[in-house]
Amino acid sequence: MKHTFWPAFIDVVKRDVVPALGCTEPVSVALASAMAVNKLNINYQNITAINVQVSANLMKNGMGVTVPGTGMVGLEIAAAAGAVAGDSNAQLEVLKNLTANDVAIAKNMLDQKMVTVSVANVSNILYSKVTIFSADRSASVTIADSHTHVLAIEEDGITTYIADPQPTSTATKSITSNPFIDASAQDIFDFATQAPLADIAFIKQAYQLNNDLSIEGLEGNYGLQVGATFKRSMERGLLAGGLLTDVLLRTAAASDARMGGAMKPAMSNSGSGNQGIAATMPVVVVAEFINADDEQLIRALMLSHLMAIYIKSYQNKLSALCGATTASMGAVAGMTWLLGGDIKQISAAINSMIGDIAGMICDGAKTSCAMKVSSSAGSAVKSALMALDGIGVTGNEGIVAHDVDSTIRNLSMLANGSMTQTDVQILDIMINK
Repeated sequence: MKHTFWPAFIDVVKRDVVPALGCTEPVSVALASAMAVNKLNINYQNITAINVQVSANLMKNGMGVTVPGTGMVGLEIAAAAGAVAGDSNAQLEVLKNLTANDVAIAKNMLDQKMVTVSVANVSNILYSKVTIFSADRSASVTIADSHTHVLAIEEDGITTYIADPQPTSTATKSITSNPFIDASAQDIFDFATQAPLADIAFIKQAYQLNNDLSIEGLEGNYGLQVGATFKRSMERGLLAGGLLTDVLLRTAAASDARMGGAMKPAMSNSGSGNQGIAATMPVVVVAEFINADDEQLIRALMLSHLMAIYIKSYQNKLSALCGATTASMGAVAGMTWLLGGDIKQISAAINSMIGDIAGMICDGAKTSCAMKVSSSAGSAVKSALMALDGIGVTGNEGIVAHDVDSTIRNLSMLANGSMTQTDVQILDIMINK
Protein backbone atom coordinates (compact mmCIF):
# COMPACT_ATOMS: atom_id res chain seq x y z
CA MET A 1 0.00 0.00 0.00
CA LYS A 2 2.75 2.44 0.94
CA HIS A 3 4.33 2.11 -2.50
CA THR A 4 1.30 3.85 -4.03
CA PHE A 5 2.65 7.15 -2.67
CA TRP A 6 6.08 6.74 -4.22
CA PRO A 7 5.43 7.99 -7.79
CA ALA A 8 3.73 11.10 -6.36
CA PHE A 9 6.64 11.67 -3.98
CA ILE A 10 9.11 11.57 -6.88
CA ASP A 11 6.96 13.94 -8.92
CA VAL A 12 6.61 16.48 -6.11
CA VAL A 13 10.35 16.51 -5.37
CA LYS A 14 11.16 17.01 -9.05
CA ARG A 15 8.63 19.85 -9.13
CA ASP A 16 9.59 21.58 -5.89
CA VAL A 17 13.37 21.01 -5.75
CA VAL A 18 14.75 22.96 -8.71
CA PRO A 19 17.69 25.29 -9.41
CA ALA A 20 17.03 28.99 -8.74
CA LEU A 21 19.38 31.91 -9.30
CA GLY A 22 18.68 34.54 -6.68
CA CYS A 23 15.76 35.12 -4.33
CA THR A 24 12.72 33.60 -6.01
CA GLU A 25 10.33 36.52 -5.46
CA PRO A 26 12.24 39.17 -7.47
CA VAL A 27 13.26 36.42 -9.89
CA SER A 28 9.58 35.69 -10.48
CA VAL A 29 9.12 39.35 -11.42
CA ALA A 30 12.13 39.16 -13.73
CA LEU A 31 10.64 36.08 -15.38
CA ALA A 32 7.30 37.80 -16.01
CA SER A 33 9.18 40.78 -17.42
CA ALA A 34 11.24 38.63 -19.79
CA MET A 35 8.15 36.80 -21.00
CA ALA A 36 6.31 40.07 -21.67
CA VAL A 37 9.22 41.38 -23.75
CA ASN A 38 9.19 38.14 -25.74
CA LYS A 39 5.50 38.58 -26.47
CA LEU A 40 6.19 42.02 -27.95
CA ASN A 41 9.21 40.67 -29.86
CA ILE A 42 11.20 43.83 -29.13
CA ASN A 43 14.53 44.67 -27.53
CA TYR A 44 15.20 46.99 -24.61
CA GLN A 45 15.64 50.03 -26.87
CA ASN A 46 11.94 49.91 -27.76
CA ILE A 47 10.71 49.77 -24.16
CA THR A 48 9.06 52.98 -22.97
CA ALA A 49 7.82 51.87 -19.54
CA ILE A 50 7.59 48.87 -17.20
CA ASN A 51 4.73 48.58 -14.72
CA VAL A 52 4.92 45.99 -11.94
CA GLN A 53 2.07 45.01 -9.63
CA VAL A 54 2.71 42.48 -6.87
CA SER A 55 0.99 40.96 -3.85
CA ALA A 56 1.85 42.33 -0.43
CA ASN A 57 3.79 39.17 0.44
CA LEU A 58 5.86 39.34 -2.73
CA MET A 59 6.56 43.03 -2.05
CA LYS A 60 7.79 42.08 1.42
CA ASN A 61 10.19 39.48 0.04
CA GLY A 62 11.42 41.66 -2.81
CA MET A 63 12.12 44.98 -1.11
CA GLY A 64 15.47 44.30 0.48
CA VAL A 65 17.17 41.40 -1.27
CA THR A 66 20.05 41.72 -3.74
CA VAL A 67 19.21 40.72 -7.30
CA PRO A 68 22.00 38.48 -8.68
CA GLY A 69 24.61 40.19 -10.79
CA THR A 70 23.23 43.70 -10.23
CA GLY A 71 24.59 44.75 -6.86
CA MET A 72 21.19 46.33 -6.22
CA VAL A 73 18.13 45.42 -4.18
CA GLY A 74 14.46 45.58 -5.04
CA LEU A 75 11.82 44.64 -7.57
CA GLU A 76 12.53 47.58 -9.87
CA ILE A 77 15.98 46.33 -10.88
CA ALA A 78 14.64 42.77 -11.13
CA ALA A 79 11.96 43.86 -13.61
CA ALA A 80 14.40 45.95 -15.64
CA ALA A 81 17.08 43.24 -15.73
CA GLY A 82 14.49 40.67 -16.81
CA ALA A 83 13.32 42.95 -19.61
CA VAL A 84 16.85 43.69 -20.83
CA ALA A 85 18.47 40.27 -20.69
CA GLY A 86 16.12 37.72 -19.18
CA ASP A 87 15.98 34.21 -20.61
CA SER A 88 12.32 33.27 -20.18
CA ASN A 89 13.04 29.63 -20.98
CA ALA A 90 15.37 29.38 -17.99
CA GLN A 91 12.53 29.72 -15.47
CA LEU A 92 14.02 30.53 -12.03
CA GLU A 93 17.46 30.98 -13.62
CA VAL A 94 16.06 33.71 -15.86
CA LEU A 95 18.96 36.09 -15.09
CA LYS A 96 21.78 33.60 -15.65
CA ASN A 97 23.10 35.39 -18.77
CA LEU A 98 23.12 38.89 -17.26
CA THR A 99 26.24 40.93 -18.13
CA ALA A 100 27.69 44.13 -16.73
CA ASN A 101 26.47 45.99 -19.80
CA ASP A 102 22.96 44.62 -19.29
CA VAL A 103 23.03 45.83 -15.70
CA ALA A 104 24.13 49.31 -16.80
CA ILE A 105 21.20 49.47 -19.23
CA ALA A 106 18.76 48.29 -16.55
CA LYS A 107 20.06 50.85 -14.07
CA ASN A 108 19.62 53.57 -16.68
CA MET A 109 15.97 52.55 -16.99
CA LEU A 110 15.58 53.12 -13.26
CA ASP A 111 17.35 56.48 -13.49
CA GLN A 112 14.86 57.52 -16.17
CA LYS A 113 11.93 56.47 -13.94
CA MET A 114 10.77 53.92 -16.49
CA VAL A 115 9.93 51.28 -13.89
CA THR A 116 7.07 51.56 -11.39
CA VAL A 117 6.17 49.02 -8.69
CA SER A 118 2.99 48.93 -6.62
CA VAL A 119 1.02 46.55 -4.41
CA ALA A 120 -1.92 44.94 -6.20
CA ASN A 121 -5.28 44.44 -4.50
CA VAL A 122 -5.38 40.67 -4.96
CA SER A 123 -6.11 37.69 -2.74
CA ASN A 124 -3.20 35.64 -4.12
CA ILE A 125 -0.36 35.23 -1.63
CA LEU A 126 2.18 35.08 -4.45
CA TYR A 127 1.34 37.35 -7.40
CA SER A 128 3.20 39.49 -9.91
CA LYS A 129 1.94 41.19 -13.04
CA VAL A 130 4.45 42.90 -15.30
CA THR A 131 3.36 45.09 -18.19
CA ILE A 132 5.89 46.18 -20.79
CA PHE A 133 5.04 49.20 -22.94
CA SER A 134 6.55 50.19 -26.28
CA ALA A 135 5.55 53.17 -28.41
CA ASP A 136 2.31 51.63 -29.68
CA ARG A 137 1.96 48.24 -27.99
CA SER A 138 1.87 46.57 -24.58
CA ALA A 139 2.09 43.07 -23.17
CA SER A 140 1.36 41.81 -19.66
CA VAL A 141 2.33 38.54 -18.01
CA THR A 142 0.82 37.52 -14.68
CA ILE A 143 2.52 34.89 -12.53
CA ALA A 144 0.63 33.69 -9.47
CA ASP A 145 0.38 30.96 -6.82
CA SER A 146 3.86 29.62 -7.57
CA HIS A 147 6.97 31.40 -8.79
CA THR A 148 6.71 30.16 -12.39
CA HIS A 149 2.96 29.55 -12.83
CA VAL A 150 1.72 31.82 -15.62
CA LEU A 151 -1.84 32.77 -14.75
CA ALA A 152 -2.57 35.08 -17.69
CA ILE A 153 -1.08 36.88 -20.68
CA GLU A 154 -2.46 40.04 -22.25
CA GLU A 155 -1.36 41.57 -25.54
CA ASP A 156 -2.48 45.12 -26.33
CA GLY A 157 -5.14 44.85 -23.65
CA ILE A 158 -6.57 41.59 -24.98
CA THR A 159 -6.25 38.40 -22.93
CA THR A 160 -4.54 35.82 -25.12
CA TYR A 161 -3.92 33.18 -22.46
CA ILE A 162 -5.51 32.24 -19.17
CA ALA A 163 -4.56 29.21 -17.10
CA ASP A 164 -6.98 26.67 -15.76
CA PRO A 165 -8.35 27.82 -12.39
CA GLN A 166 -6.11 26.97 -9.46
CA PRO A 167 -7.45 26.45 -5.93
CA THR A 168 -6.44 29.37 -3.74
CA SER A 169 -7.75 28.45 -0.31
CA THR A 170 -5.60 26.27 1.90
CA ALA A 171 -8.46 23.86 2.53
CA THR A 172 -9.19 23.39 -1.18
CA LYS A 173 -5.49 23.12 -1.98
CA SER A 174 -5.10 20.34 0.56
CA ILE A 175 -7.88 18.32 -1.03
CA THR A 176 -7.03 18.78 -4.68
CA SER A 177 -3.28 19.20 -5.06
CA ASN A 178 -1.54 18.08 -1.87
CA PRO A 179 0.16 14.75 -2.58
CA PHE A 180 0.48 14.19 1.17
CA ILE A 181 -3.23 14.30 2.00
CA ASP A 182 -3.29 10.61 2.96
CA ALA A 183 0.44 10.24 3.66
CA SER A 184 2.43 10.60 6.86
CA ALA A 185 5.97 11.17 8.08
CA GLN A 186 6.30 7.39 8.28
CA ASP A 187 5.50 7.08 4.57
CA ILE A 188 8.14 9.67 3.73
CA PHE A 189 10.70 7.86 5.86
CA ASP A 190 9.89 4.52 4.23
CA PHE A 191 10.20 6.00 0.75
CA ALA A 192 13.49 7.79 1.35
CA THR A 193 15.11 4.78 2.99
CA GLN A 194 13.70 2.00 0.79
CA ALA A 195 13.00 3.37 -2.71
CA PRO A 196 15.28 2.11 -5.49
CA LEU A 197 18.40 4.26 -5.43
CA ALA A 198 18.20 4.93 -9.18
CA ASP A 199 14.79 6.54 -8.69
CA ILE A 200 16.02 9.11 -6.19
CA ALA A 201 19.66 9.68 -7.17
CA PHE A 202 18.72 12.95 -8.90
CA ILE A 203 18.51 14.63 -5.49
CA LYS A 204 22.31 14.63 -5.29
CA GLN A 205 22.30 17.74 -7.49
CA ALA A 206 21.11 19.59 -4.37
CA TYR A 207 24.45 18.77 -2.76
CA GLN A 208 26.39 19.88 -5.81
CA LEU A 209 24.67 23.27 -6.24
CA ASN A 210 24.28 24.26 -2.60
CA ASN A 211 27.77 23.11 -1.61
CA ASP A 212 29.22 25.22 -4.43
CA LEU A 213 27.20 28.15 -3.13
CA SER A 214 28.55 27.54 0.38
CA ILE A 215 32.12 27.61 -0.90
CA GLU A 216 31.35 30.85 -2.75
CA GLY A 217 29.97 32.37 0.45
CA LEU A 218 33.16 31.56 2.35
CA GLU A 219 35.47 32.87 -0.38
CA GLY A 220 33.61 36.09 -1.22
CA ASN A 221 32.34 39.08 0.73
CA TYR A 222 28.61 38.46 0.54
CA GLY A 223 25.86 39.87 2.70
CA LEU A 224 26.51 39.82 6.43
CA GLN A 225 29.28 37.23 6.03
CA VAL A 226 27.74 35.05 8.72
CA GLY A 227 29.53 31.91 7.56
CA ALA A 228 32.81 33.73 7.03
CA THR A 229 32.50 35.27 10.52
CA PHE A 230 32.28 31.77 12.03
CA LYS A 231 35.33 30.75 10.01
CA ARG A 232 37.37 33.80 11.08
CA SER A 233 36.34 33.26 14.70
CA MET A 234 37.62 29.69 14.54
CA GLU A 235 40.94 30.91 13.16
CA ARG A 236 41.18 33.41 16.04
CA GLY A 237 40.45 30.70 18.58
CA LEU A 238 37.11 32.24 19.59
CA LEU A 239 35.15 29.22 18.36
CA ALA A 240 36.05 25.56 18.44
CA GLY A 241 35.58 23.37 15.40
CA GLY A 242 33.34 20.34 15.30
CA LEU A 243 30.01 19.23 13.95
CA LEU A 244 27.85 22.08 15.26
CA THR A 245 30.23 24.81 14.14
CA ASP A 246 30.64 23.23 10.71
CA VAL A 247 26.88 22.97 10.22
CA LEU A 248 26.38 26.63 11.15
CA LEU A 249 29.35 27.84 9.13
CA ARG A 250 28.67 26.05 5.88
CA THR A 251 24.90 26.47 5.90
CA ALA A 252 25.08 30.19 6.66
CA ALA A 253 27.78 30.72 4.01
CA ALA A 254 25.52 29.37 1.28
CA SER A 255 22.74 31.72 2.37
CA ASP A 256 25.20 34.63 2.55
CA ALA A 257 26.14 34.07 -1.08
CA ARG A 258 22.57 33.63 -2.25
CA MET A 259 21.18 36.68 -0.45
CA GLY A 260 24.25 38.71 -1.37
CA GLY A 261 23.65 38.35 -5.12
CA ALA A 262 26.12 35.62 -6.12
CA MET A 263 25.76 34.48 -9.72
CA LYS A 264 25.43 30.83 -8.71
CA PRO A 265 22.13 28.96 -8.49
CA ALA A 266 20.81 27.41 -5.32
CA MET A 267 18.85 24.18 -5.35
CA SER A 268 15.56 25.44 -4.00
CA ASN A 269 12.84 23.73 -2.01
CA SER A 270 9.17 24.75 -2.10
CA GLY A 271 10.00 27.83 -4.17
CA SER A 272 12.80 29.12 -1.93
CA GLY A 273 16.56 28.95 -2.32
CA ASN A 274 17.11 29.48 1.41
CA GLN A 275 14.77 26.61 2.17
CA GLY A 276 16.73 24.46 -0.26
CA ILE A 277 19.98 25.44 1.43
CA ALA A 278 18.53 24.77 4.89
CA ALA A 279 17.35 21.32 3.78
CA THR A 280 20.68 20.46 2.16
CA MET A 281 23.78 21.78 3.88
CA PRO A 282 23.28 20.46 7.44
CA VAL A 283 22.71 16.99 5.96
CA VAL A 284 25.83 17.31 3.79
CA VAL A 285 27.98 18.32 6.76
CA VAL A 286 26.73 15.41 8.89
CA ALA A 287 27.27 12.98 5.99
CA GLU A 288 30.87 14.13 5.66
CA PHE A 289 31.36 14.02 9.43
CA ILE A 290 30.44 10.32 9.63
CA ASN A 291 32.07 9.43 6.28
CA ALA A 292 28.72 8.40 4.79
CA ASP A 293 28.76 6.67 1.45
CA ASP A 294 27.01 7.94 -1.66
CA GLU A 295 23.80 6.00 -1.03
CA GLN A 296 23.51 7.28 2.52
CA LEU A 297 23.94 10.87 1.34
CA ILE A 298 21.32 10.48 -1.38
CA ARG A 299 18.77 8.87 0.95
CA ALA A 300 19.37 11.45 3.68
CA LEU A 301 18.96 14.33 1.20
CA MET A 302 15.76 12.80 -0.15
CA LEU A 303 14.41 12.35 3.37
CA SER A 304 15.28 15.95 4.22
CA HIS A 305 13.87 17.58 1.09
CA LEU A 306 10.69 15.50 0.97
CA MET A 307 10.01 16.01 4.68
CA ALA A 308 10.54 19.75 4.22
CA ILE A 309 8.03 19.78 1.35
CA TYR A 310 5.59 17.74 3.45
CA ILE A 311 5.77 20.20 6.34
CA LYS A 312 5.52 23.24 4.05
CA SER A 313 2.65 21.78 1.99
CA TYR A 314 0.12 22.60 4.70
CA GLN A 315 1.17 26.25 4.85
CA ASN A 316 0.56 29.19 2.58
CA LYS A 317 3.28 29.65 -0.05
CA LEU A 318 4.46 32.85 1.64
CA SER A 319 3.65 33.77 5.23
CA ALA A 320 4.95 35.44 8.37
CA LEU A 321 6.57 32.14 9.39
CA CYS A 322 10.22 31.88 8.35
CA GLY A 323 10.52 29.10 5.76
CA ALA A 324 14.07 28.27 6.83
CA THR A 325 12.65 26.86 10.06
CA THR A 326 10.39 24.35 8.30
CA ALA A 327 13.11 23.39 5.82
CA SER A 328 15.47 22.75 8.72
CA MET A 329 12.86 20.42 10.17
CA GLY A 330 13.37 18.39 7.02
CA ALA A 331 17.12 18.56 7.58
CA VAL A 332 16.78 17.24 11.12
CA ALA A 333 15.13 14.12 9.69
CA GLY A 334 18.06 13.46 7.36
CA MET A 335 20.63 14.26 10.03
CA THR A 336 19.02 12.06 12.68
CA TRP A 337 18.83 9.15 10.26
CA LEU A 338 22.49 9.53 9.27
CA LEU A 339 23.43 9.47 12.95
CA GLY A 340 21.61 6.17 13.43
CA GLY A 341 18.15 7.37 14.38
CA ASP A 342 14.88 5.69 13.45
CA ILE A 343 11.46 7.16 12.61
CA LYS A 344 10.59 7.48 16.31
CA GLN A 345 13.69 9.56 16.97
CA ILE A 346 13.19 11.58 13.78
CA SER A 347 9.64 12.38 14.88
CA ALA A 348 10.90 13.44 18.29
CA ALA A 349 13.53 15.69 16.70
CA ILE A 350 10.95 17.44 14.50
CA ASN A 351 8.66 17.89 17.50
CA SER A 352 11.54 19.42 19.46
CA MET A 353 12.31 21.87 16.67
CA ILE A 354 8.68 22.96 16.52
CA GLY A 355 8.80 23.36 20.29
CA ASP A 356 11.98 25.42 19.89
CA ILE A 357 11.71 27.79 16.91
CA ALA A 358 8.03 27.84 15.90
CA GLY A 359 7.01 31.43 15.31
CA MET A 360 10.29 32.80 13.94
CA ILE A 361 9.01 35.59 11.73
CA CYS A 362 9.75 36.24 8.09
CA ASP A 363 10.30 39.97 7.66
CA GLY A 364 11.24 39.78 4.00
CA ALA A 365 14.15 38.41 2.01
CA LYS A 366 17.45 40.10 2.86
CA THR A 367 21.04 39.43 3.90
CA SER A 368 20.08 38.74 7.52
CA CYS A 369 18.17 35.66 6.37
CA ALA A 370 21.54 33.89 6.68
CA MET A 371 21.32 34.42 10.44
CA LYS A 372 17.89 32.79 10.56
CA VAL A 373 19.15 29.94 8.41
CA SER A 374 22.05 29.35 10.81
CA SER A 375 19.76 29.61 13.86
CA SER A 376 17.43 27.00 12.36
CA ALA A 377 20.36 24.73 11.49
CA GLY A 378 21.61 25.03 15.07
CA SER A 379 18.20 24.03 16.38
CA ALA A 380 18.29 21.02 14.06
CA VAL A 381 21.64 19.83 15.44
CA LYS A 382 20.44 20.30 19.03
CA SER A 383 17.15 18.48 18.39
CA ALA A 384 18.82 15.59 16.58
CA LEU A 385 21.32 15.00 19.39
CA MET A 386 18.57 15.16 22.01
CA ALA A 387 16.43 12.68 20.08
CA LEU A 388 19.32 10.21 19.85
CA ASP A 389 19.45 10.30 23.65
CA GLY A 390 15.69 9.71 23.90
CA ILE A 391 14.93 13.31 24.91
CA GLY A 392 12.49 15.67 23.22
CA VAL A 393 9.61 18.12 23.59
CA THR A 394 6.48 16.15 24.44
CA GLY A 395 2.82 16.48 23.51
CA ASN A 396 2.18 18.00 26.93
CA GLU A 397 4.06 21.16 25.95
CA GLY A 398 2.77 24.08 23.89
CA ILE A 399 1.63 23.42 20.32
CA VAL A 400 3.53 20.13 20.16
CA ALA A 401 1.28 17.06 19.90
CA HIS A 402 1.96 13.46 20.84
CA ASP A 403 2.50 12.49 17.18
CA VAL A 404 4.63 14.37 14.69
CA ASP A 405 2.01 14.62 11.95
CA SER A 406 -0.41 16.40 14.29
CA THR A 407 2.38 18.72 15.45
CA ILE A 408 3.15 19.66 11.85
CA ARG A 409 -0.52 20.52 11.29
CA ASN A 410 -0.60 22.58 14.48
CA LEU A 411 2.35 24.59 13.20
CA SER A 412 0.54 25.14 9.91
CA MET A 413 -2.59 26.37 11.70
CA LEU A 414 -0.42 28.96 13.41
CA ALA A 415 1.17 30.05 10.12
CA ASN A 416 -2.09 30.19 8.16
CA GLY A 417 -4.17 31.62 11.01
CA SER A 418 -3.09 34.22 13.51
CA MET A 419 0.24 34.86 11.78
CA THR A 420 -1.58 36.32 8.75
CA GLN A 421 -2.19 39.43 10.87
CA THR A 422 1.47 39.34 11.89
CA ASP A 423 2.30 39.45 8.19
CA VAL A 424 0.19 42.59 7.71
CA GLN A 425 1.93 44.27 10.63
CA ILE A 426 5.39 43.29 9.38
CA LEU A 427 4.77 44.78 5.92
CA ASP A 428 3.34 47.95 7.45
CA ILE A 429 6.48 48.38 9.55
CA MET A 430 8.76 47.70 6.60
CA ILE A 431 7.03 50.15 4.28
CA ASN A 432 6.77 52.97 6.79
CA LYS A 433 10.07 52.77 8.67
